Amino acid sequence: MNPNIHLPYLATVTGIRSECSDTKTFDVRIKDPKEAKLFVSRPGQFVEASVFGAGEAPFGLTTSPREPGVMTFTIRACGRVTDAFHKLAVGDEVGIKGPLGNSFLDKIDSRGKDVLVIGGGIGLPPLRSMIHYILDRRADYRDFTIIYGARTPELQMYKGELAQWAKRPDLTLLQTVDVADPGWKGYVGVVTTLFNKLKLDIPNTVVYTCGPPIMIKFAIVELVKLGLPDKQIVSTLERYMKCGVGKCGHCCIGHKYVCTEGPVFDYGEIKGLAEEAF
Repeated sequence: MNPNIHLPYLATVTGIRSECSDTKTFDVRIKDPKEAKLFVSRPGQFVEASVFGAGEAPFGLTTSPREPGVMTFTIRACGRVTDAFHKLAVGDEVGIKGPLGNSFLDKIDSRGKDVLVIGGGIGLPPLRSMIHYILDRRADYRDFTIIYGARTPELQMYKGELAQWAKRPDLTLLQTVDVADPGWKGYVGVVTTLFNKLKLDIPNTVVYTCGPPIMIKFAIVELVKLGLPDKQIVSTLERYMKCGVGKCGHCCIGHKYVCTEGPVFDYGEIKGLAEEAF
């Protein structure tokens, strides 16, 4: 592990894929092989990534670690740093600090249980790290269901991967959009409209969720109505982060700092902060 996670590694962009009109996924590799061995992440963690001359920002890691020093993150262009990332090309250099924060694995041991993942829009990327982790260890988990909602089909993340997941016999994928286009054949409506299609073994189900605040709020409300205990509902609140080290106060929600105490929390930890968080 990196002895000082707040010192940046020099890394190279090895791949760029467009997800939709304003969002791209970046594959990045730490250049120095010795330093690369120190970068070992866990699902749910994040990095502070920098474009030299533009600044740095936090981004959730989107893949389960399979090789030290190799990472993927998905970025929506919405400001100075993210716009600078969107101007990069394969072979360009960036700075990487991390891995930072806690992991989905720190909240509850979901091995041997049913797993339900609920994602909305750009909230799917951080959940993807846990999805990959489970798929890499599929025999350790029971029923696996993914619910994913987006505003429109065009704004879905990882369209090719969604198509692959839909064909897998060892998971159930339910997709919905708020507004359909002529080619859309799936469900239309918010993600909670798909809950009536679930048959949950409540004592043995763990839920991971991330998405727009309003989606998380109402998804949790419905899950609680179904009887899910607080500890079995896990969410990542990474959207609040900025500096990543608890100094700027941007991510302070009540008495919690998302970047240093999270970004992953179970509902029992955040329900008293629900009004501020969601």
